[in-house]
Order: sequence, then C-alpha cells, then structure tokens
Amino acid sequence: MADVKKKATRESYGEALSALAEKYPNLVVLDADLAAATKTGIFKKAYPDRFFDCGIAEANMMGVAAGLAASGMIPFASTFAMFAAGRAYEIVRNSIGYPHLNVKIGATHAGISVGEDGATHQCNEDIALMRTIPGMTVIVPADDVEARAAVEAAILHDGPVYLRFGRLAAPIFNDPDTYRFEIGKGVTLRDGKDITIVATGLMVAEALDAAKALAAEGIDARVLNIHTIKPLDEELIVKAARETGRIVTVEEHSIIGGLGSAVADCVTASCPVPVTKIGVNDEFGHSGPAVDLLREFGLSAEHITETVKRVLGK
Repeated sequence: MADVKKKATRESYGEALSALAEKYPNLVVLDADLAAATKTGIFKKAYPDRFFDCGIAEANMMGVAAGLAASGMIPFASTFAMFAAGRAYEIVRNSIGYPHLNVKIGATHAGISVGEDGATHQCNEDIALMRTIPGMTVIVPADDVEARAAVEAAILHDGPVYLRFGRLAAPIFNDPDTYRFEIGKGVTLRDGKDITIVATGLMVAEALDAAKALAAEGIDARVLNIHTIKPLDEELIVKAARETGRIVTVEEHSIIGGLGSAVADCVTASCPVPVTKIGVNDEFGHSGPAVDLLREFGLSAEHITETVKRVLGK
C-alpha cells in the first residue's frame, strides 16, 4: 500500500475531538502532559476552557475524569496506552469501571509500533487488561476514517470506553462517504471460502495485503476487520468459522488476552475450528524503527501470508 495515503490514528483522534466539540458541548478533554504526542493539543488550542492538563499523574487524571463524568460531562482522558491501561489500571477499574461511569479513555502509542521508545512504552497488554473490566467497551480503529467515527460512537455510547490509537501512520482504506461505524459490529472487507483472517487496528491493512498475495496463489481468504474487541461481533465470527473452517487472527498486541483470545473463546463455545494467533508472543519488545520491529515480530503481510499457507498445508 505504498501509494495509499497514510495517517496515524492518534492524529485522527485529536482532530475528531476538536471537530466534534461544538456538536457536543459537554465534551471535555484531559491529558497527562502529553498533549503534543496524543494530539489532544489540537482540541486544547480550539477549546482551552474545556481542556485540562493533569500533569504526569495518570491515575489522578482518571479520578478527575470519573468526577467529571459523575457531574454530567463526557470526559476523554488521554495518554499513552502504557500509562492509561498500565499505570492507572486500578483507578480505571475501581473509579470508572465499577460505578460504570461515562468516561472515554483515549490511549495512544499502543503496541510495538511505538518503535524507538522501547519495551517500557510498547504496551502489548492493554486490550487484555481492559477486556477484563466488566462493562468496558474496547475499540481499536484501523484507519483515519474509522478512528474519527469511533470517537463519535464513543461519545454517543453510555458507559466507559477504551479507545486504542497508534503512533505509526496507517493506510487509509475506508471511504469516508460510505463508511458507517457501529460498536460491536465487525466489517467484512473481503469475502473468501478457504480461510478467514481476523484483524484489528494497524494489522487490518496488512491482512488485506496478505489476502491479495494469497489470491495470486489461488487461496481465497476472507478478511474481517474487528474494530470492537468488546463487545465482540460473535455472529460474524461464528459465520466465518462455519463457512471457512479455519481462522487466523492478527493483532499488534500480545497473543495472550487480546483479539486472538476473544475469537478463540467465541468459536470454542459456538463453532470449534482451528484458530492460529499472530501477535506479539510471550515476550517484551525492544527499541528500533517501528516498521522494522513490526516485520521482526511477524506483524506483516508477508508473515500473515506464510502463516495462512502453513495452516492450509500449502
């Protein structure tokens, strides 16, 4: 997809917040001294009276967001995924999840593609952590169009939402004029009968490229974009399992507790088929250029292609 326009979903996040502020006057934004990186600085510039910098105190920020939500506001608490899901987990669980408050968590810089920031900042556990909180909705948009739509969907949703955004520019493949986002509903991007590739976030574009490469070798792969990890579109997953018989999941996240685990849980209960997970194995990342790291950790169209062929015995 070298000739396709690319944009980091963290940029889409900041732009969407600013664009939606007039439409939703009770929308406020919080950040933890990272507004330039999370791109909430775009909102801050346009609506300084509705922006709150909580400093390098992420757990406190989540508590402030909880208080604002209890007062009728719709707060977006923004920081890196490592801090939003990791450092602030207990506050997210007990002060936001337990009372089921209307807080939206904008977590940027997730996954291996954080690159040079290294293992301490490459959060590959956040989806797993957020999935375990009762009532928490977990959304991982794949491109600019989907990210913008996801932000508004989160505003309209009553309850806590975790939105996962990336640092690396992602190919834009959705049409802004026709795309419709619905929480809990996956999207069939390509039909196929031989196998299903289930992807989320940055890996959706890679899955599409892999499907094209497989088609050239006579393998008909279905591609599903699961932008909502929780609640999972179980109907779509089970349908694919029944019709193709094999599933490969792809995520820029640990293979433990993320998309792959959610899909495996689903098909085990309703339509048992082999599920092969592609993601970060039980290991930490390390510093390096994002694109090189993705390739090293097997998060590429080439690795997806080879994995599908191996699963099919080809």
